[in-house]
Formats: sequence, C-alpha cells, structure tokens
Amino acid sequence: MKTQHQIFVDKLLVKPFAIGLNLLVRFVGQLLRPDHSLDKDFERILICKFKGLGSILQSTPLIAALRSKYPNAKIIYLSTASNKALLEKIEILDEYVLLDDQSFIKLIFSFAKTWWKILRFRPQVYIDLEIYSNFSTVMTAFSLANNRFGYYLTGSEYRLGIYTHMMFFNVQTPISKIYLQFASLLGIETDEISLIDLSQSLVENNIPLPIDTETPYLIINPNASDLRVERRWPALHFILLIQQVATIYSDLNIYLIGSKSEVLQTDQICNAVNLPNVLSLAGKTTMDQLITLIKKATLMISNDTGPMHIAFSCQSPIICLFGPCSPDHYSTQLPNIRTIYKKVYCSPCVHEFIHPPCKGDNKCMQLISVDEVLEQVNQYLTHHHFLQDYESNVSKVVYNIDCHILGIVKR
Repeated sequence: MKTQHQIFVDKLLVKPFAIGLNLLVRFVGQLLRPDHSLDKDFERILICKFKGLGSILQSTPLIAALRSKYPNAKIIYLSTASNKALLEKIEILDEYVLLDDQSFIKLIFSFAKTWWKILRFRPQVYIDLEIYSNFSTVMTAFSLANNRFGYYLTGSEYRLGIYTHMMFFNVQTPISKIYLQFASLLGIETDEISLIDLSQSLVENNIPLPIDTETPYLIINPNASDLRVERRWPALHFILLIQQVATIYSDLNIYLIGSKSEVLQTDQICNAVNLPNVLSLAGKTTMDQLITLIKKATLMISNDTGPMHIAFSCQSPIICLFGPCSPDHYSTQLPNIRTIYKKVYCSPCVHEFIHPPCKGDNKCMQLISVDEVLEQVNQYLTHHHFLQDYESNVSKVVYNIDCHILGIVKR
C-alpha cells in the first residue's frame, strides 16, 4: 500500500479500534494489577519501528544500550518487509519479525502470522518507536508485554492505558537521543553511545560493485520516500547542480542512487543532465553495494532520507539538504557533515503535522539555491585538491537539458 493509503486506513479504521482497546486494557489492568517495575534482568525485549530506514538506523544506539545492560537478553525488531536488508546488517540484533504491507490483503494475513510470532516470543519489554501510528499502538497492546513503552503526544490520551511507560517526544532533541530516553528509563548510561558503523559488517566481504570505485566519484541522492515527499529538493535544481559539478570536475564520476520505486524519478534527472560521467544506479544496487558505494564516495549530496543516515553511519563526507525537518534532529554537527537548511516560518513541520501545511509546495526546499550547494561542493573538493583551475573550468559549463524530459521531471 502507498503511505497515504496506510495513513487513511490508520486514521479511519484503526484509531477507533485503538480507543476501544484502550478501555479494555485499562479495565484488565485494574483487575489484574500487574507489576510494571523495571528493576529486573529482562531476557526478552522487542523494539518496533515500521517506517523509515533512517529512523531504524538512528535506533541502533538504543539497541546497543539495551545490549550493554542485558547481554544475555534476546532482542528482536519488529518492522516491515521493506526494511529487511537494513535489519540484516544490524548484527547486535538476535532476530527480526517483518510485516508485509505491500497491500491491504497481504497486511491482514501477515498480521496474524506476525502476532503469533510475538506471542510465542512473550516479550517482557516492548518498545514502540512509532510516534503517530495507531496500528503500532494496537500491536503494542496485542503483544501482551508486561512493560510497554511508547511516546506521548497531545491529543493521544487514549494511549495512556495501552502503554505502561510513556515518554514525551521532544522535537528539539536529536532522534537517536529521543530513542535513548527509553534506555534511560531502564537505568542505562547513554552518553557515549553512537550509531553503529554499517560498513564494519562488510570489512571481510568482497562486495561486487556495478562501478569502478578506483576512479573518484560523487554520490547524489535526489529522492525521498513517499513518507515525506516534500523533503525533495526540486528536480531542476539537481539537474543544474549535476551539470555544473560534472563539467567543472570532469575527472570525477557522478552516480545517482535510488530505490526500485524511485527509478523513474532518478533516471529522468540523469537523462536530462545527459553527460558521459553521470550515471543512474537507481534500483540496481543491493544494500551491501549501497553501503559500500557510500562508504567509498569522495562526497555525497542528499535529501533528508534513508541513504543520508547510511552516510552518517559510515562517517562519509556528505552535504545534506534540509527543509521540513531540522538538521538538529539528527546530530549533524559532526565534521564530515555539511548541512543547508532554510528555516521558513512553518519549518520544521515533519513532527507537527501528518500532512504538511504547504500541501507539497515545499518553499523550504525550493529556497535552497543551486549556487549555495555548489559552493559547498567547491569548498570540499578544492580543499581536497580535486581541481587546480576552478575559474577556467567554470567557463566550460554548458546547459544542455532535454525540454521534453525536463517537463516530465517538473511534474
């Protein structure tokens, strides 16, 4: 199912059920009076995050914190099938359980199978990292875990019965720190815990790559998932930027990346650029290949989406384009990360609205100019001695954009 369809079903059908379920859970809780104390040596912990490859990656410090206090515990992750490739890379997990949400019918059948797996696991601690999902709230109650952690939002008082321990979701705090608040509830010191390095899982593997990584190259990610499409910098901006960079730094190759669902968007941009050292790899890479490509890249340019977080994990140099979400939400003060952010009046809106107030007319991203991004690229590449005669090469830039292709991209 498309994300917008999932949101519609979640609000129209699942929320009323969750409200009624809350009353039942409260009644049973008053009747049975279970012990919700946290000063125990837990053996079975389940973490749930359905949406957002980047969010799952940002939850790895929480997993590491739990592993540090409960080294013998079995920790499993509940997510959707689209995140399987990433979860396989998180070696500190014992197992993962996946829902198939490709269609409504598949979700129903997958739900029954997944629920049975959770009941057999008998989690003692269930940590729900979803913020807005009523479905995730229902799944939390159905887990029958004695300790159920979740986030408190204004207007969601009905969750106060389903969750036994609730945490305020502070949008001014880096997301990994927000997730780590649950570790703090369990008495775990979290100051020195950071993202896992995904590239470490590939050290001993000879990953075959679709390109020659001996020639220096840039990675560009012009996409953002349909969870928040307004995070995309305009396609025309990417086209103009790539044409300039590819011409000025002709010794560098430029590779565009994207998932299988983003092939059309990515290929249109690549075809509009129409230069020999620019190639689209959208839909052509495995997770291992994507991690390796990002790790070995000279520089990466990306919207705020999953591959950006992979670059954070691999400590790769990256220029991040932010608008609907604040860069402060992702601890972007590290030396290898450069950010460009236009804080217009309604930004950041991601954690305040399910549907953005601009209705997709993302002025915050449109206000980021090609020149601003190019300046950041120049500062990094010239500092690393990729160009000796910048002014001479700038004069060689010629815009050659197929108007027909451009018309498709702009729509």
